[in-house]
Amino acid sequence: MPLVVGLTGGIASGKSTVSKMFKDMGITVIDADIEARLAVEKGEPAYENIVAFFGRDILLEDGSINRARLGEIIFNDLEKRLKLNSIVHPEVRKRMLAKRDQAIEAGERLIIMDIPLLFESKLTYMVDKILLVYVDAETQLERLMARNHFTKEEAISRINSQMPLIDKIQLSDAVIDNNGTIEETRNQLIRILREWNVNVVNDKRQEAADA
Repeated sequence: MPLVVGLTGGIASGKSTVSKMFKDMGITVIDADIEARLAVEKGEPAYENIVAFFGRDILLEDGSINRARLGEIIFNDLEKRLKLNSIVHPEVRKRMLAKRDQAIEAGERLIIMDIPLLFESKLTYMVDKILLVYVDAETQLERLMARNHFTKEEAISRINSQMPLIDKIQLSDAVIDNNGTIEETRNQLIRILREWNVNVVNDKRQEAADA
């Protein structure tokens, strides 16, 4: 049976770094953020429903959705934000499950579902195991401020909009401590996969070095 792993974390926790490690190992990663962008492209069902509800004022000249404008509309309007989520989230889930099933049919033994808000969106039913990328609160704050050039208040606001990382630990099957170096993170990932009886292949960087 294939193993479907839900990869999650928090903003600026380093989840994308671990996701790239999986990709470098040749493992299929189904990214919720990518699927969310694809789900609202022109011609998609979610696109049509968003335009029908929010109006054509949210469109750019080429007909695509102006994400910045839409973000402004829903930022301080809970009702409209919930409406947008009710349109987009089911389509994203549908796309992700379809790609998961395709990977299973192709005989893949390990499939990664990269879902930032796995717990918040109650999507744990989609995976067999949960892998959390964790950093301590101080590191998370510092990395977010440096990465996005946020003030301390802005960064804290973004972090507080998600479930605290420390609360996600007990809900996860395995945790990667990403407070250290990239190599330390990668070593933890390999160890966890071996504990889950997943054969780890050399990543592309190693293959290039060996060539």
